[in-house]
Amino acid sequence: MKNEKSLKDTIYNAILEDIFSLEYKPGDILNEKALVEKYECSKSPVREALLELCKDNVLRNIPRYGYEVVKLTMDDVREMIEFRYLLEAGILRKQYSDLTEVHFSILEDIDKQCRKKENTMWEHWSLNTEFHLKLVGFGRNNFAMEELKRCMDRLKRAYTRFCWEQYELELELDTRNHAMIIQALRERDIEKAVQYLARDLNDFGGKNYRFIEEKNM
Repeated sequence: MKNEKSLKDTIYNAILEDIFSLEYKPGDILNEKALVEKYECSKSPVREALLELCKDNVLRNIPRYGYEVVKLTMDDVREMIEFRYLLEAGILRKQYSDLTEVHFSILEDIDKQCRKKENTMWEHWSLNTEFHLKLVGFGRNNFAMEELKRCMDRLKRAYTRFCWEQYELELELDTRNHAMIIQALRERDIEKAVQYLARDLNDFGGKNYRFIEEKNM
């Protein structure tokens, strides 16, 4: 049973990575039989992995046809960015006065790694995710951390869609506000920190989509 579960998780992650790399594009149909042959295993772990991906809104089950890769719309992305803003800004407002130089140094180290020009797109995304998870993690709310991670995992698919064909753009454009967030927190100016957070979230994918309304500073 344990091996079956482990195999299910392996197949789940493999399919997800194929979606991230655009081997499977939005609208493509995944066939259970083909996946059984690809992974040389029984139907059970493949089916469980597919159903889990449906539960996570990555795939949509079409009876007697297959599993369709769900397309994320700009409205989907806007809702997720708005959710992130409400969650991250709320945690910062609650916790900012307790942050110390140790916390700021951790954030600065992650930001420094994130800005390395030799980073691949996925290394950049992973470090950007780590930066925001740390911001929320300092609030010591495990549920908030888990929800943010789920949101970031889903946004990773949108990041693929909006950035893959524009990889020649400077990836650090979508993290250019990290240093200002840290500095504002260091100065205990929570309103400025939240404003830079809004700018940071609006820079999703290296473009300014204006998902979050920014106040003048």
